[in-house]
Amino acid sequence: MKQSVDNSRRDFLAKTAIAGTITIASGVLLHQTANAKSLNETSTRNPHTPVSNINRWGLLIDTNKCGKSCSACVDACNTENGLAGRTGPQDTQYIRKVTLRDKSTGHELSLPLMCQHCESAPCVDVCPVNASFIRADGIALVDRHLCIGCRYCMMACPYKARSFVHEELHNQKTSDPRGIGTVEACNMCVTRVDAGKIPACVEACSADNHKAMMFGDLNDPESGISVELKKHGGKQIRADLALNTGVHYQGLNE
Repeated sequence: MKQSVDNSRRDFLAKTAIAGTITIASGVLLHQTANAKSLNETSTRNPHTPVSNINRWGLLIDTNKCGKSCSACVDACNTENGLAGRTGPQDTQYIRKVTLRDKSTGHELSLPLMCQHCESAPCVDVCPVNASFIRADGIALVDRHLCIGCRYCMMACPYKARSFVHEELHNQKTSDPRGIGTVEACNMCVTRVDAGKIPACVEACSADNHKAMMFGDLNDPESGISVELKKHGGKQIRADLALNTGVHYQGLNE
């Protein structure tokens, strides 16, 4: 009996998502992003090869190189995704700069915090309509055609990395249209990755000469990010949760 009730509820929520008043840029189907193509950062394989678990895309952030007053990654993210750049409690942010302070020494460090692209993602577990999902290559996404704005994923995320879209939308990007009444977060610039490029935040950090961010394939032992992690190590935030995040940090205090 419980199983039939759960199925009926899921069917109802799915139909609600389809019939709901979600504003999406016309002519673009968001589920197409999930079936996009990916190109290994170091290989010469065909760019039309479907996404698979051969790759596990990730980020490595060196907090020792991250400038406290620098906002290059945040600004680039806002421009890339058509975000207004406001930082209020109801505004959309894909990346935010966080200052950590060691109470015993007073030492402070600055780090960018975004969706951590967990392998075992709480946001996926709680989504009642399967709008939150992890691509085969490790990138966390939200299908805004399915999202019903329940915000369960926002409550489940231990990194407070997701935002609910309240505001009127302008400067829409046809490559990744947004939707009023839906939840969104950093998608690791998936359309850029699928075109063989690096995320906008990483590109901007490098151009600003901080070079605090590195992007690459965690499954490839010869990739730059894997070599750096093997040589100098790295930490996952809240590793105790065993989520196996795709984002690693260097320079965090023990």
